[in-house]
Amino acid sequence: MASVSALYIYPVKSLGGISLNTVDLTDRGFRYDRRWLLVDENNQFLTQRQHTQMALLQAAIIDDGIEVHKRNTPSDSIKFPFVTENKQRENVTIWDDVCEGVEVSKEVSQWFTDALAMNCRLMFMPDDSHRKIDPRYALHNNDITSFSDAYPVMLIAKESLDDLNERLDEKLPMNRFRPNLVIEGFEPYEEDWIKHFSINEIDFFGVKLCSRCVLTTVNQQTGNKGKEPLKTLATYRSLNNNIYFGQNIIYKGTGTLTKGDKVKVIERKDKPSFRILSNN
Repeated sequence: MASVSALYIYPVKSLGGISLNTVDLTDRGFRYDRRWLLVDENNQFLTQRQHTQMALLQAAIIDDGIEVHKRNTPSDSIKFPFVTENKQRENVTIWDDVCEGVEVSKEVSQWFTDALAMNCRLMFMPDDSHRKIDPRYALHNNDITSFSDAYPVMLIAKESLDDLNERLDEKLPMNRFRPNLVIEGFEPYEEDWIKHFSINEIDFFGVKLCSRCVLTTVNQQTGNKGKEPLKTLATYRSLNNNIYFGQNIIYKGTGTLTKGDKVKVIERKDKPSFRILSNN
């Protein structure tokens, strides 16, 4: 039977993530996942897609908040609480969405500006700031997410990465794909056609394949960019001019997930038909 293999959160979008043994599900994803966001002077979100140096900042959970440090100089760090005292709301833009956030503090923003060598500010999403999921894929009109790309949970099967790594000259770690939930005991890419599954009586639904971008080519330890895995994935995971790896997930209810929890598949959907390129 399939089970939960790994659980990850990324408190500050596009910075280094955290592997956890247990996570709590909230109304918008795993607790603390992407509740903070770096923005530029126009309040547009920043990511590793354009700024690979963001990979060199690592987040951690501490007793009273979040700590971020530089990978190369861990002593250079900043701490901030789980909930900011600032109440001044501002609109921030992430992809096509505009939602409310508050700046954590001028001091924290200055640390990130210096650390990344670009003007930026750190914003927090308050509990009453609701960013709705695309209604075409939502279960209910009030389904929301955090500062994630679009959905509260991203799922990958461990066996999918194993299969990909068999095709690569140099094996890649799971952090290239930044999932929240990793399941083992599936066939490779079985997450593509899982429509409904449950963990601890919580219902999860696969609603949209996850299209991949250049962020997957960024080494999360060095910030260097290469060609893989997109070059290889393009040969067998292309559909409608996009490259897919993983499934976006929404769910009903709240609760707790722990590594080793059993996964019950309830309903499957049709397998997608990917374009396969010849090696000749």
